Amino acid sequence: MSDSAGQQKERFAPKQPVDLAPPKDDIITRDHLSKCDGTNEGFPTLVAIKGDVFDVSGKDTYAPGKQYHVFAGKEPNRALGLSSLKVEDCVSDYSTLSEKEHQVLNDWHTFFTKRYNIVGRLQAEGTSSL
Repeated sequence: MSDSAGQQKERFAPKQPVDLAPPKDDIITRDHLSKCDGTNEGFPTLVAIKGDVFDVSGKDTYAPGKQYHVFAGKEPNRALGLSSLKVEDCVSDYSTLSEKEHQVLNDWHTFFTKRYNIVGRLQAEGTSSL
């Protein structure tokens, strides 16, 4: 492993070891994801990034009224790439991001994969649920 790869691995590694479950690939509908925003009792708090759905339940920063709640129940790819907390940027489409912004989004995805369980794959846009 090169020094830069080792530094990146350390940069995204959590300070405390995290025991993660194997990633799941169950399909999660966009409707279900929208209910998982931390405001509906009985639903987990989920954030999707580039199709992977992460369970961030119990993390205070994603709770209603907290800084990252804007991401809960959404796939905020564009917002993450732009380092934006604006609701209007919390959309799945990130096709207009610059190369640098794509890298920021990829860094967020890496960050999440080191800290949160992947509980499924987000239903592709434009497909209907059965």
